[in-house]
Amino acid sequence: MKPEFFAHPFSSYCQKALIAFYENDVPFTYRMLEEPGVGAEFESLWPIKRFPILRENDQVVVEATSIIEYLQVRHPGPVRLIPDDPELALEARMLDRVFDNYVMTPQGKFVYDALRPADKRDPLGVDEARQMLDASYAWLDQRMADRTWAVGETFTLADCAAAPSLFYADWTYAIPERFAHLKAYRARLLQRPAFARAVDEARGFRHYFPLGAPDRD
Repeated sequence: MKPEFFAHPFSSYCQKALIAFYENDVPFTYRMLEEPGVGAEFESLWPIKRFPILRENDQVVVEATSIIEYLQVRHPGPVRLIPDDPELALEARMLDRVFDNYVMTPQGKFVYDALRPADKRDPLGVDEARQMLDASYAWLDQRMADRTWAVGETFTLADCAAAPSLFYADWTYAIPERFAHLKAYRARLLQRPAFARAVDEARGFRHYFPLGAPDRD
């Protein structure tokens, strides 16, 4: 049986894992969480209810990073998202955490705050998230000055994390024009066929974005 992927196309973390499927043309069954009965089955497999998850036979893999690692072990292809060189692999895993923790997480703070009732919002938390994005954008812009992808010239796990992180972060709190290297990197990610496919599959759900999806990308 093909692996089953429980996910929603508009989710940043689901897109992160989808890139890995699409980069190596790994066949899978898409268990879309809005389809009848899928949500209940998903919850029975993972009561924390954070998606995506992957199920293959009797094994359930949670968290997008772990799914990408699993695919390389069980369904390897020509694109090695975890580099064979151990030092490059370490760097890819480090940058994966940077994008998840210091771009995706503060970006999500803006979104989740917008979804709260007005009297329950957290302006201090949003301001802290804004400061973290300012620092992350500056650091990443400097890093991307002399490289094509996050770990140099090879597309890796780190870029799977970067793509949806920067995609949604720029919608939420725009990357300043002065960070030309980072903006160019985001544009390259959007041109990568695997990520472009994930973005296209999610276009019909853009009305879910509480801050208003911009008329671009």
